[in-house]
Amino acid sequence: MQPTSQDERYAPPQSHVEDVQSDDRRGQLAGRWTRLFAYVADGVIMTVASRLLANFSPLVDPAASSQGLWTLRFEDVALDLVVFLLLNGYLLVMRGQTIGKAIFRIRIVRPGGAPASAARVVGLRYCLDALMGVTTGTILLYALVDGLFIFRKSRRCLHDIIADTVVVRA
Repeated sequence: MQPTSQDERYAPPQSHVEDVQSDDRRGQLAGRWTRLFAYVADGVIMTVASRLLANFSPLVDPAASSQGLWTLRFEDVALDLVVFLLLNGYLLVMRGQTIGKAIFRIRIVRPGGAPASAARVVGLRYCLDALMGVTTGTILLYALVDGLFIFRKSRRCLHDIIADTVVVRA
């Protein structure tokens, strides 16, 4: 063994290191179309559940429900929110997903990749939207603006910004 100088002993290693490229796409922002399809899937599931509840439950007043599409009542919005939470609550709290997001393999996280809290996901993302739904004119304007926000570079809708979340591939 050759004697080395004091400086050489404390020098960093001189080996060549290359970064490893991973094909893992987890953690990347979810695509706009994927988010749209997940949203449509959630809408279909909610519509079927709400129709079943309306047809077979004593909780829904058929006379009040027949007032028309443009007549929204607080009771209807609250009942739809309860149905939504019954269907998606566990997935949202445990995995940051709705049924539609699980089908399309996307999930809700914080911008750094950490899981989003239940209060943030359920309260700020979904309950706030439900409160906006109480007034028909407000929900239509909010839904339009919220949906258009996805075309920004960050792909964050208005409800993502309010809740400080992002939707990524799961």
